[in-house]
This record gives sequence, C-alpha cells and structure tokens, in this order.
Amino acid sequence: MRDALAVDPAALATIVGMAGVTYATRVAGLALAGRLALRGRAKAAFDAIPPAVLTAVIAPAVLLSGWPEAIAGVLVALAAIRLPLIACVAVGVGAVVALRALAGA
Repeated sequence: MRDALAVDPAALATIVGMAGVTYATRVAGLALAGRLALRGRAKAAFDAIPPAVLTAVIAPAVLLSGWPEAIAGVLVALAAIRLPLIACVAVGVGAVVALRALAGA
C-alpha cells in the first residue's frame, strides 16, 4: 500500500516547474501591460485577447457536449450583444438547466 502513495520525483519536479513558469508569465504580463502605450490597431488587438482566449476555451465544450449546451451557447452569444457579463452568466446557466430538463438529461 505504501507504493500507491509514492511520488515520482520527476513528475513532481515537472509540476513545480510548470507552476513556476505559469506564475512567471502571468506576473510578467501584469508588469508589462501597465507600461505599454498602445494606440489604434495595437490597442484593439490587445483588447481582443481576453474574449478570444475565453472563446477558445469554451467553444469546444459548448459544441461537443450536446444540443442543450450548443443552444445555450448561442443564446449567451446573443445575450452578450446587449447584456452585462453577470446577466450573460445567468442566461447561460438558466438556458442549460431548462434545455437539459427538456432533453431529460
């Protein structure tokens, strides 16, 4: 039973190293972002990064989960045109719950 709790030193070093690199890139991004004087297209591109990353993370889950999630994703995208973020979250949660109930899932 003792072998089941053993930690591989290489795996632990990899996890700690990846955590360190992730932390360093986030801190560097925060430190550099305040020093950039962006205008025009560069500012527009910089402002488009968060929604692009969020879309890249969420889209596969929405499109591969089933039709209730896909329809809820479309509803949230439409709501995002006019509503604030918290309202979009509420629309998404409500739509998924309702559509899953209709689907019997």
